[in-house]
Amino acid sequence: MNEMRADVLIIGGGVGGVAAALAAAKLGRKVIMTEETDWIGGQLTAQAVPPDEHRWIEQFGATASYRQFRHKVRAYYRRNYPLTAEARERPNLNPGEALVSRLCHEPRVALAVLEEMLAPYRSAGLVDTLLHHEPIAVSANDDRIEGVVVRSRLSGRELALSAPFVIDATELGDLLELGGVEHVIGAESRAETGELNAPETANPMDQQAISWCFALAYHPDEDNTIEQPETYAFWRSYVPDFWPGPLLSWEDVYPHDLSKRHRAIFHDKAFHSGRDGSDYWHYRRILSRRQFDSTAFKTDITLVNWPQIDYWLKPLVGVSVEEKQAALDGARQLSLSMLYWMQTEAPRLDGGQGYRGLRLRPDIVGTEDGLAKSVYVRESRRIKAEFTVLEQHVGVDARPGQHGAESFHDSIGIGAYRIDLHPSTAGRNYVDVGTWPFQIPLGSLLPQRMQNLLAAGKNIGTTHITNGCYRLHPVEWNIGEAAGALAAHCLNEGFSPSQVRNEPGRMEDFQTLMSKGLGVELAWPKIDSL
Repeated sequence: MNEMRADVLIIGGGVGGVAAALAAAKLGRKVIMTEETDWIGGQLTAQAVPPDEHRWIEQFGATASYRQFRHKVRAYYRRNYPLTAEARERPNLNPGEALVSRLCHEPRVALAVLEEMLAPYRSAGLVDTLLHHEPIAVSANDDRIEGVVVRSRLSGRELALSAPFVIDATELGDLLELGGVEHVIGAESRAETGELNAPETANPMDQQAISWCFALAYHPDEDNTIEQPETYAFWRSYVPDFWPGPLLSWEDVYPHDLSKRHRAIFHDKAFHSGRDGSDYWHYRRILSRRQFDSTAFKTDITLVNWPQIDYWLKPLVGVSVEEKQAALDGARQLSLSMLYWMQTEAPRLDGGQGYRGLRLRPDIVGTEDGLAKSVYVRESRRIKAEFTVLEQHVGVDARPGQHGAESFHDSIGIGAYRIDLHPSTAGRNYVDVGTWPFQIPLGSLLPQRMQNLLAAGKNIGTTHITNGCYRLHPVEWNIGEAAGALAAHCLNEGFSPSQVRNEPGRMEDFQTLMSKGLGVELAWPKIDSL
């Protein structure tokens, strides 16, 4: 078997993996990063999900490198696209003018920017990226990861990879299972965590829905109807017992109070009965044609990541390979069924039926079938960490009489997002509750036992509940950046991660490196209200 070695081995090339590679390389360490698809970037690219960010993102609340990413996305559009003069001059250009994000953009643009950010380190021989490679085995001894075997999904070739530090940046925490690292899946009980919104009984199979996203254009004068999906009859008649009606409809629920909501695909005040005045088309639109020269684009492009494609019938982790594949196949069928329903049966604003002009954009997501390269994952295996973030540390209702989240002595970054749990494989509806802007504790990245393994994604020490606010793009980036920086720092200084965290002088030195060296914000400024 061929072998490769580096200073830092990163398994998973998603948001956290890329940020980890950038940080370790900036600090002079050689990195090998693997990625299962042919696109690095995870949520931003292969999963085709534009950034979910907090309201202060343009002013503060992100690392310097994440700000650089956002700046480069806007610069890419200004440099390469025929923007109108007004749009070009807009400081906070939002290519999609979407409702969900202040920077809603195409996945290929995110990919181009991430590749550009990594380019100088690749040329310097500091970053080696192995695309189409998945982990299949982990060797461990004396509480250390000795190596990871990966296999090419194209050729079947196997490689033995090793490094003094290994970072698990996979979407599902794959190294935790392969390496026998203590971890948790699904929901903990209220008795275990004391959390206000935890269920009474622990359930490993209580896992958030997954979604297979896709991009759409709309050409009213065309018929772009796809072939009827194999399981369309099932999905057409599926009525969840916790939903206001059929899943394939314009009706869903408001996540915070579970009351019924009606949204059309296109906005019309006379037809729309919702309270927020939004519609599906503009929700995650990634290209707004009115911001470009009038002859440049015939239609907007929107990204479908809506409640109707949340798949919750089967879990992804803690199951057999066959059951996992069945869940992935089910998610694909649901997404295609939603599209087919919209094209053929959906109630139209004019009283008609079906929008046959809706057209998949496989070119936007880089696939043949028009669905994203990877399924959008909201929940992973989670390490049993040196420190686990609970709802009591960040939740507004869980911290009565206190203004702000818990202050962590080992903060390595900050984030902000509501606890946003989507419906689950246990038949649970949304859990959507307020949080205070929070810190990311270093202890949540460190496994209790394994000494040279770091978490860099949704696999950190959160609970099923707090995963709901630590799982989004800028927080995952910050987590990955901290993991890559910590690995490099430990190699440069000769310390272990636990030594850095648990010895005050060393923790302060690392925080100085993070804040002054990498531009990572460690604490929130005073915020008067949410």
